Formats: sequence, structure tokens, C-alpha cells
Amino acid sequence: MQSKRTRKLGREQLRRIIETCKSVEERSLNPFLVNVDEVISVIKEYFPQWELSEDLCLDAETIHHLASVIKLQSEWVKHRSTSLYTDPFLLEDKLTRIGKEGIVNIFLDAWHPTVQLEQISLHSLAEGIKYWKSLLPLDERWKEFSPEKSETGPATREELIRQRILRDKAFSEELEDFWRELRRNVGEKGKDGKIRYWDFIGAETYEVTVHKAFMTSFLVTYGYATLEIHPLEEEIFIKPYEKPLTEIGEKQLVSIPIAVTAEDWMKWKRDELE
Repeated sequence: MQSKRTRKLGREQLRRIIETCKSVEERSLNPFLVNVDEVISVIKEYFPQWELSEDLCLDAETIHHLASVIKLQSEWVKHRSTSLYTDPFLLEDKLTRIGKEGIVNIFLDAWHPTVQLEQISLHSLAEGIKYWKSLLPLDERWKEFSPEKSETGPATREELIRQRILRDKAFSEELEDFWRELRRNVGEKGKDGKIRYWDFIGAETYEVTVHKAFMTSFLVTYGYATLEIHPLEEEIFIKPYEKPLTEIGEKQLVSIPIAVTAEDWMKWKRDELE
């Protein structure tokens, strides 16, 4: 009865050893996780108990996998030795044994700092004096130039329009036309009486886009339209009023800066093309 129990215990231990060896082989774990001497002692302990061929095959399989682990241990040592690997625990033990003075002496022996000394030479001084002597006197180098005289006079309306400072029509008239354009765009492309900010100001060129953003700011300031900002969705809508709010000047206005950069315009153009 005792022999049967011993054989059963031995089979279980051999199976556990085989599973451990397989894990090391398949997962590329550190092969030194397997204690070879301990495994060999277990195999020797139970070998006299085996009578069945199944038990002998189990014993042979255990030895086969143990040999594979020993081979992996050999390859592990070769790899670490060629890569100049040093186990951190061995380094820590060695540093502890050396002591502070020994570490300082090793550091001084291995330390080769780069030192460079720069100083002006007689040749450099001579070249500098030669350069300064070749320069003209200050009164000749820094001559006073009389500023050019320019005639000033009032600018005509046509000249200001040509320089794009003023437009052909009055600003209030242009603002009214722009407001009507906004309402027309909302009717064609908008929803719920409003339109996305970039869908309205976006144009074929960046210059026109900036101008439309400029005019939109005045629509909001003078009560022709209002902005709806959805911070969570990161969306801005512009909603025109049916008629301008005359009492807008009595309220305290809040400035809402909206960046209209060339990068934002290019991103909008790509989205439109897609």
C-alpha cells in the first residue's frame, strides 16, 4: 500500500517537473529557474519504484526535458558572456565588498576628462590690430544722410479704395448686404435657423475667409446675429436675427475670440473636399 502511494506521488512530481521544463522551453524564460540538482535527486529517488512501462516512459520524458533545459542554460551563459553581461546582484555584492575608497580609486583610474585651454596668441593680437587699423574713422563710416523730403496731403476716397482701406460702398450698406447673405445661407445650408460658423465664413481663398470672419464679428456686435457655442462638441454656430436688435447697445457685450488661422482654413478645405 505504501509503495502504491509512493509511486503515485512520484508520478505527480515528475509531471510537475515536465510542465515546468516545457514552460521554460516555450516561453523563453530564464532556464535557471529550474534547479537541475533538485530535479535529478527527485528522479533518483523514485526510479527504483517504477515497474510499469508507462512509469519508465514518464521518467525518460522527464530526463529528456531536463536535458533541454540544461542546453538552454548553456546557451544562456554563452550569450551573457559574449555580451559582457554582469548580473546586477553580483555587481551589488562586489561594490559592497570594495567600499567607498575602492570605488573612488577605480573611478579616478577610469576617468579621463577632456580639458581644453583657449588663450589669445601673439599672432591673433597682431591680426586684430591690423584689422582695426584698416578701418575708416568713425566720422567717415557714419555719415549723416539727410532724410528724403515727402509731400503730404489729404488722401482722396478713390485712393483709399484703391489701397483697400475703404470700400466702394458705405460700411453700413455692406453690413446689411452681408447680413442678407447670412440669412440666405442659413435658409439654404443651415438647420434650425442657424449655420455652422466655418460653413458660413469658409471661402475659396484664405483672404476672403478672413474678411468674412471680420464682417461676422460686426454682425454679432451690432445685433444682426448671435453666436451659439457648444464647448463639449467643440462647435460654433451663427444665428441671424429676423431684424437687428436696436437695444443691443444697452447690454454689456462679451468678447468671444475665435481664431481663423491658415491651418484652420486648410483643415476646413480638406473636410469640404472629402
